[in-house]
Amino acid sequence: MTSRTDVAAIIDHTLLKPEATPADVAALVAEAKDLGVLAICVSPSMLPIADPGELVVATVVGFPSGQVKPEIKAAEAKRAVADGAAEVDMVINIGSAVAGDFDAVEADIRGVVEASGRSLVKVIIESAALTDEQIVEVCRRAETAGAGFVKTSTGFHPAGGASSHAVALMRETVGDRLGVKASGGIRTVEAAEEMIAAGASRLGLSGSKGILEALGD
Repeated sequence: MTSRTDVAAIIDHTLLKPEATPADVAALVAEAKDLGVLAICVSPSMLPIADPGELVVATVVGFPSGQVKPEIKAAEAKRAVADGAAEVDMVINIGSAVAGDFDAVEADIRGVVEASGRSLVKVIIESAALTDEQIVEVCRRAETAGAGFVKTSTGFHPAGGASSHAVALMRETVGDRLGVKASGGIRTVEAAEEMIAAGASRLGLSGSKGILEALGD
């Protein structure tokens, strides 16, 4: 079993529900500090975070559909970074990937990377909505565009969230050059360990506390 400390060190403690309030975000931050996780991930309207302490602050852009014009997505990223986001989780235009327009996918990612400056960009590919071939090509384009991570899912798509198959395929494609974040539907220790074994170097969790408590001390 993976140690509690090791798992906490790769968790993005996440709150992206549209009904979340500033009080909910404050509670998330407090809980994240208590749990000793790496990062929090919140909606961009919740930035800046008043007192993140040592937590990495992440946010999302083009979320959750990805169907935002590239210049708007880039502007959203630029504003998020100005508001204190050290990491930007962007959703690709999934329709472009499904249609095979990978040049558009790459340009979209590149725009966000450039707008984000030194902040890390994680590219949400919505893997459950793509074929294996599409997953591979999107991951390749994300690397070419300068992203630091590829990420499985928003957690909001009806096709589903993370799978160990997608994570393994993503890891195989990017090697050790990029990070791989598994997110969406990871609710048990077993699921978290399965994603880590498949190659995930970051976990996006809303139920971090339960998983970490199940791992013990």
